[in-house]
Amino acid sequence: MPKQDQLLIGLDIGTSKIACIVAETSPDGKVDVIGIGTHPSRGLRKGVVVNIESTVESIRLAVEEAELMAGVEIHSVFTGIAGSHIRGYNSHGVVATKNNEVGQEDVDRVIDAAKAMNIPADQQILHILPQEYIIDNQDGIREPIGMNGVRLEAKVHIVTAAVSSTQNIIKCCNRCDLDVADMVLEQVASSEAVLLQDEKDIGVALIDIGGGTTDIAVFLDGAIRHTSVIPIGGDHLTNDLVIGLRTSAREADQLKRKYGACLTTLVPPEEQIEIPSVGGRPPRPMPRQVMAQILEPRMEELFEMVKAELERSGYQELIAAGLVITGGSSLLDGVVELAEDIFDMPVRMGRPQGVGGLVDVVSSPMYATGVGLILYGHRYRQEHRRVIRKKAERGLFSRAWHRMRSWFGDTG
Repeated sequence: MPKQDQLLIGLDIGTSKIACIVAETSPDGKVDVIGIGTHPSRGLRKGVVVNIESTVESIRLAVEEAELMAGVEIHSVFTGIAGSHIRGYNSHGVVATKNNEVGQEDVDRVIDAAKAMNIPADQQILHILPQEYIIDNQDGIREPIGMNGVRLEAKVHIVTAAVSSTQNIIKCCNRCDLDVADMVLEQVASSEAVLLQDEKDIGVALIDIGGGTTDIAVFLDGAIRHTSVIPIGGDHLTNDLVIGLRTSAREADQLKRKYGACLTTLVPPEEQIEIPSVGGRPPRPMPRQVMAQILEPRMEELFEMVKAELERSGYQELIAAGLVITGGSSLLDGVVELAEDIFDMPVRMGRPQGVGGLVDVVSSPMYATGVGLILYGHRYRQEHRRVIRKKAERGLFSRAWHRMRSWFGDTG
């Protein structure tokens, strides 16, 4: 059984499903998925908890399934957060370096200066994501520590979330006897699993189509430049099918997963499917093209809203790598083709990568956030250990220096 410090658990608390993915880290730094548990999500609406009891029960069942499959006990998780309450801001901070050389203390101070902005009382800072550092007007610096200069600037992207929403997610996890190691914006997590470094460098937009919301993240020069949330997702597609096909929500969701297409021209006119009726009536045959005719306008509407958001951000002309679409609803037939037609740029489907173990199980776009949470957690732990090691080394050097001074009788 792996030790607790070798385990990484990603808990994707989504509007349509709860996914708990368990991974273990090996000494050579690899991350292997060893268990997964999923359960339909009850108690969330558009990414926000609206019923604590139902959410707790859904989380508990997903976690128990993952524990059983992996043969471990789960105590600490990295969890995602989404919803229309999320806000993203670009900010800028400036400080003078203390010793004409940038140290960790200077970086901490310039980040503090960058986050000194007016944030509404009901919001809290979720992430401060550095974009670049500028030393004495030399821009484009990613690692400033150790460089010489007297003026240090930082450009950062700040993500805030509603205090009540974050507290409700933490409360649900705590009631399942789970500690939240860190809370991660869902599109930031998904980007860890589905985007390549080359794409982040030359410019790419990630579109994560979830159950209740569609999350957008724009990367350029290796850093996140813009984030936003559109309150339309896969559940809206299901609701359209409920009305258009006159069937139950559960049946509509299953039909969407099995036969869903958002480009009518891809579906042969002669193909027929069976639509379950409600109220004990017999099922009805129907051309599959009817489903596509219902889903295509909604996906067009969603992509037009994404396009308008990218234009508003000012980065639409700079994303040379195009779009990467992920999330459960990206599995509809014709999504990539429809997106290429609307955005007029390269589009690919984002499947999770960068992990070993049960790769076949988690290679679907619907697990992009869960796998991304694991990879984020792995990087988070590595950086945390590196900071601790550096502090220990500085402390060791300081003690050795004081000891040498005392040997030579220098007390000044």
